[in-house]
Amino acid sequence: MTDVPQDTEDRDSRGRPCRGSDDGTSRPTSEKVRQCLGEEASRHLGIYPLPDDLRLSVVVPVYNEKDTIRELIRRVQAVKVPKEIILVEDASTDGTRELLQEMEKVQNTNGGNLRFFYHDRNQGKGAALRTGFGYVEGDIVVVQDGDLEYDPTQYIQLIQPIVEGAADVVYGSRFLTVGPHRVLYFWHSVANRVLTTMSNMFTDLNLTDMETCYKVFRREVIEDILPTLKQNRFGIDPELTAKVARRKYRMFEMGISYFGRTYEEGKKIGFRDAITVFWCILRYWRWD
Repeated sequence: MTDVPQDTEDRDSRGRPCRGSDDGTSRPTSEKVRQCLGEEASRHLGIYPLPDDLRLSVVVPVYNEKDTIRELIRRVQAVKVPKEIILVEDASTDGTRELLQEMEKVQNTNGGNLRFFYHDRNQGKGAALRTGFGYVEGDIVVVQDGDLEYDPTQYIQLIQPIVEGAADVVYGSRFLTVGPHRVLYFWHSVANRVLTTMSNMFTDLNLTDMETCYKVFRREVIEDILPTLKQNRFGIDPELTAKVARRKYRMFEMGISYFGRTYEEGKKIGFRDAITVFWCILRYWRWD
């Protein structure tokens, strides 16, 4: 959690000066920030106490991400929350598998919180998620793509409604205005909004971004719906959404930043996947 710069003239809610941290450093701790701003203002900024025993399970489906996966893991590791990172390698052809196998050997020697699973043949994002979901041990499950389109520093904000007991599921929306967004394909965004609207019509939700990567769940939600999941590719998004909605889990949506990439840079979803998503919206409207 990022500390707020020191300002010795500020005062807390009781009128006391807001000085540096108790250990004499020039930057206040998050506790000092809460004292200065008050609990409610701090909560709105994403500064709130985490349970001591909280643990995240970050599930990362990986396919042909050799150029980004090492940096992605570094960014996830940098988030100051206890976690396990479950990497499901989906039979890459660009050397990603060999890279992860090297990392696994290093971890086996030095210890760490990475867990590695490998598919013998390429099955798709949905299949990789189903594999990863089957091994989660944390209290909260976060879906994270293997590229750098999504920013792991936003985990703290995304898990807040679950930590505070208000939500069972949180989606991070690329279409709610928060943070920077790379400007890319117009028709891709139109298709996304159309599919989200169609999903909402059948689920009676009011989401703005059904196909977002950032989907966050209480572990109990995943344990409930995992036995029913069927989709291997991007149909997993409407399937998850429909099954969460039908079970009446409490859903929240929060704005996120988005650093999209081009197809030349490795973006994978295409027109055929959009057709599959449309079919899955209909299929999982009432049936598991």
